[in-house]
Amino acid sequence: MRTIFVEILIAVLMLTSSLACGSSAEHVGIVKSMAGEVEIARGDLTLNAEPNLKLFEGDIVQTGPNGKAGLILEDDTVISMGNNSKIAIKSFMFQPNEKKLSLIARIFQGTVSFLSGRITQLAPDQVRIETPHATVGTRGTHVLIRVD
Repeated sequence: MRTIFVEILIAVLMLTSSLACGSSAEHVGIVKSMAGEVEIARGDLTLNAEPNLKLFEGDIVQTGPNGKAGLILEDDTVISMGNNSKIAIKSFMFQPNEKKLSLIARIFQGTVSFLSGRITQLAPDQVRIETPHATVGTRGTHVLIRVD
């Protein structure tokens, strides 16, 4: 009986979190690969990452001491994270037909490799990578950033 109650509670929490994101919220990318400890903070929830887990605007991805992750966003941006890294997808909009393009990522700590995707090709001034000490604008490039 207790197991059923826990399963129902988990289902209700997952439904509530999806409603909080909005029923029209579309994913912005996926966890393509991972190893070790990788967690996704989504609002008040913390999820254990797994390959093909959908990412949403506002998600914070964090790797543990022996964790690493590879993320692919909908515009084909590739983000690789080393151990003890933390990044947030603050803003993402990829609607090229409507000319609505934007990517803002925030790196809190760790080592992150960023290989720009189609947003950078179509609207290079609309891509920003923020760190605690600087903001990097990309113009179609591959960047490696380390934040201590």
